[in-house]
Amino acid sequence: MTTNDFNKIHFIGVAGTGMSAIAQYLAGIGKIVTGSDRYFVDGKLNDTGVKLLDCGINCFEQDGSGISADVDLVVVSTAIEDTVPEVLKARALHIPIVKRSRLLSIIADERKTIAIGGTSGKSTTSAMLFDIMTKAGYAPGIISGAGLVSLIKENKIGNSAVGNGEWLIIEADESDGSIVEYHPQIGLVLNIDKDHQEISELEDIFNTFKKNTKELFIVNDDNVYTKKLSSDSQYDFSSDINSGAGYIAGNYVQNKLTISFTINDYLFSMQTIGKHNMENAAAAVAVAHQIGISLATCSEALKNYEGIYRRHQLLVKKDDIYLIDDYAHNPVKCASSIRACQQIAPKLIAWFQPHGYGPTRFLKNDFIAEITSALREEDEIWMSEIFYAGGTAEKNISAKEITDAIAANHKKAFFVSDRNDFFNLVRPHLTNECVLLLMGARDPSLEDFAKQLAKEL
Repeated sequence: MTTNDFNKIHFIGVAGTGMSAIAQYLAGIGKIVTGSDRYFVDGKLNDTGVKLLDCGINCFEQDGSGISADVDLVVVSTAIEDTVPEVLKARALHIPIVKRSRLLSIIADERKTIAIGGTSGKSTTSAMLFDIMTKAGYAPGIISGAGLVSLIKENKIGNSAVGNGEWLIIEADESDGSIVEYHPQIGLVLNIDKDHQEISELEDIFNTFKKNTKELFIVNDDNVYTKKLSSDSQYDFSSDINSGAGYIAGNYVQNKLTISFTINDYLFSMQTIGKHNMENAAAAVAVAHQIGISLATCSEALKNYEGIYRRHQLLVKKDDIYLIDDYAHNPVKCASSIRACQQIAPKLIAWFQPHGYGPTRFLKNDFIAEITSALREEDEIWMSEIFYAGGTAEKNISAKEITDAIAANHKKAFFVSDRNDFFNLVRPHLTNECVLLLMGARDPSLEDFAKQLAKEL
């Protein structure tokens, strides 16, 4: 199958970041695209729906009304169950149904593709590389899992651009195993940490991704599991000068909301935070340099990097209190986010809403260990109850089990079941020079929650 084999495509669950990105891309190359979502109710669209409509994508409730006999292809994500009315209608009409990842692999096969994999940092690194290649005149396309602030400013969702160059940047997702479907010219692996699957399963998946990469494979030499993939890869990146990697990042300095560092002794500075973003930049630069972009151009591009949606996004600063919103949702990401924000102020208060009862149960001990390790004596972690996205999950775990265990490890941890009670309870804990960090994923109402806190602050 190629994109020439279909003209009208319907996306079930189109408001999801991965789905909306592909939908916009296909609309951008002239396809007729429609979509539905369970968040489009009572004839009202959320912000994502409005922006999809602006792109020419008609949106419907998830009731089957958007599917007609002239639809050539129906696209579903892994979150869409077989009992959804639209799936049943598509089958009754004998319309082919494909997973999002399968459609993305079809699109990727038609461009020179750079596939970015890893359990953390994919969206950020994709955005950095997009900015570098755009600055260098490559006019790349991108299909990402998060909106680039530079594109959001154009009143777009920001997670997709067609580009008129030959290169396409995509995120290769390991969480559902779909990374094995891609056959990119360049494959990049940022890290491998426990998230959705056990390490052994992830290693198998990334090994297959490596075998499927056609021309150039680049890995992070700092991560113990990705390092195993580097034995015969052409180029590595690292922050360890003794690693022997081809691209070495070092001399890291963070000053409030700005970081500076070197890559192969060339100076970089960025308006972002966290050592992990130095590593993401090193990955993006390694790819860019290998396709012919100078380190000077890379540095100039990243100097103006504006970030991506909900990745250490500063919402407001009031009386030396910083409110920062972040997408962190697995143990390593939460710990990295906490450590990055600790460099801004002497006290940090983090709030976290886990998503999914199964993932939280699977990662419970890792959350306890990573967050306990990251917190300083003066820091605090607050958690609200697990976000339930629907389905048949057993609700046999509570976020309170995590906060209780962290408190037992002599760190300041609090549980507030209803997040709407959070601000009134935390207000007395806010002091001068303090960071209030919000963390969580998958829940589309988190943005509104963060905006409300910004008003109350």
